[in-house]
Amino acid sequence: MVFLLIDIVILFFAKKGIEASRIMAEKLSNGDENAINVSIKNFYTFPVSASIIDEIPFQFQVRNFNIIRKIKASSQDEISYYLRPTERGEYFFGNLNIYISSPLLLISRRFSFDKYQMVPVYPSYIQLRKYDLMAFSNSLFQYGFKKIRRIGHTMEFEQIKEYIPGDDIRTLNWKATAKKNALMVNQFQDEKSQSVYMVIDKGRLMKMPFNGLSLLDYAINATLVLSNVILKKQDKAGVFSFSKKVENRVVAEKRSSQMQLILENLYNIKTDFYESDFSRLYVDCKQNLKQRSLVVLYTNFETVDGLHRQLPYLKGIAKNHLLVVVFFNNTELEDLIQKKAENVQEIYDKVIAEKFAFEKRLIVNELKKYGIYSVLTDPENLTLDTINKYLEIKARGIL
Repeated sequence: MVFLLIDIVILFFAKKGIEASRIMAEKLSNGDENAINVSIKNFYTFPVSASIIDEIPFQFQVRNFNIIRKIKASSQDEISYYLRPTERGEYFFGNLNIYISSPLLLISRRFSFDKYQMVPVYPSYIQLRKYDLMAFSNSLFQYGFKKIRRIGHTMEFEQIKEYIPGDDIRTLNWKATAKKNALMVNQFQDEKSQSVYMVIDKGRLMKMPFNGLSLLDYAINATLVLSNVILKKQDKAGVFSFSKKVENRVVAEKRSSQMQLILENLYNIKTDFYESDFSRLYVDCKQNLKQRSLVVLYTNFETVDGLHRQLPYLKGIAKNHLLVVVFFNNTELEDLIQKKAENVQEIYDKVIAEKFAFEKRLIVNELKKYGIYSVLTDPENLTLDTINKYLEIKARGIL
């Protein structure tokens, strides 16, 4: 009892025992590991044992969060843990509870800090920074980027100038040569300010989950990174989504605030679980996209029949624009195909999985037949594959 009384006195009669705060970014990045730091300052003149119980947002379903740490007398310590959100939206943290015990370990005193803190979860801006750093460090090839050989003249006219040795003789301007009585050549510059629209299907098929994230969120994260690459290439980036109607529109521009505008619109995209209306998409592209543009369509087709229902509208869009259809491999089916069958039921499952995987390849061939480009990719490789396709199109000058 004497030791218990001493423990109560030294813990509870101190005017200021500890101070603590939760330190994190203003917004979290969806699908990435986000660092949450807890800073603790010990004002006691003796070392204490701290049990840190942070009230994590309910979306993570973490019910046993507890970090034990010993903190030296009159010192400061910092603890870090990581959270990986899989949905966009508002996340609410509760109290930061810290239970302090003296070396006697007979009783604990609770301190509470940072009550009810809200943080929004945005599309993956961590990926955006990563690809920026990769570009500056010239290490893109390590992550799947490939150089595309430039074919022909993917350039637009700039001026006529006098010929000097080394100029391409194929660019000789014979009319100007005749007037000037000297060899004149056309000078070109790289094509810039071309419009690129990323169209996100937010129908019910895009709600399919892989590794905790839905296909819709994979498409949103890839759109954010691709928009940054497009603007860095001096092209104009635009975004809109569709299901029963076309929404979340950002007109393709090259202004300085374009990335922030795209980020805010991507944050607000949510699936409505309807069957996507491709006829509405075709009408909207016909009415609003007056200039020939690159249209990157993120959607998903599971069967050839599903493609054939929408094919007339895709062909209509491809008449006036360069259309690239991005859809997804079912990685769970790939795992099932690779797994060795051990009974009759597993043989049937494997055959059906191979049939669905074969249909995905048929969809690629069907789109190619009508001059529509496609990207069939695993969800985790979506960002790299779409950027590669954009760079290939720019290098080949087919826009």
